[in-house]
Amino acid sequence: MRYETVHAVSGSPETPSPVNVTRLLAEAASKSGVMWIEVPDKGAHAVWFVWHDDEDPRGAGPAAYVVSGIGEQRLPHLPDEVGVIFRSKDSGARLLTLRAGARELDPATPEWEQAAEVLRAERLNATGDVVARWREGCVIHVLTPHGRPDESPGSYAAEHGRVTVTPARGTTATWRPWHWRGRGRR
Repeated sequence: MRYETVHAVSGSPETPSPVNVTRLLAEAASKSGVMWIEVPDKGAHAVWFVWHDDEDPRGAGPAAYVVSGIGEQRLPHLPDEVGVIFRSKDSGARLLTLRAGARELDPATPEWEQAAEVLRAERLNATGDVVARWREGCVIHVLTPHGRPDESPGSYAAEHGRVTVTPARGTTATWRPWHWRGRGRR
């Protein structure tokens, strides 16, 4: 799968510098383990993922594998089409926004086994038999980006995309917990 070269505006309007979206996507996806999935009417969700490009014989690349469910990250039901936001590894800022096809893998297929092995190899803090746990109570999705980017360097939306998180019951807003040897004053 190849994407078009998008011309980003640099310095002057006469000299646009080309941005190779295929390389940018491969770089952004392979250097980061976190992306956001935008589900229509259900907001954006930060997820841990494993990226596979065309050269990886185990994967369906270029695609991102995402596991969710019991004991893993929570995701709502993913429709056939979602938005994905890749971040910059350096600044953590939004780098590339694309549309992606979302497909749930059936645990009875060899493709699910391959995806589970790829995910298990990257899941460094997993304990026990995670593949068996994933088979019983989790869902593995394959997200395949496609089309022209909605946002890329030089063509970002005017709004910043930040959302203020409202404090929940578990938030310490006024009382400061006790710390051994005290806590520094503000």
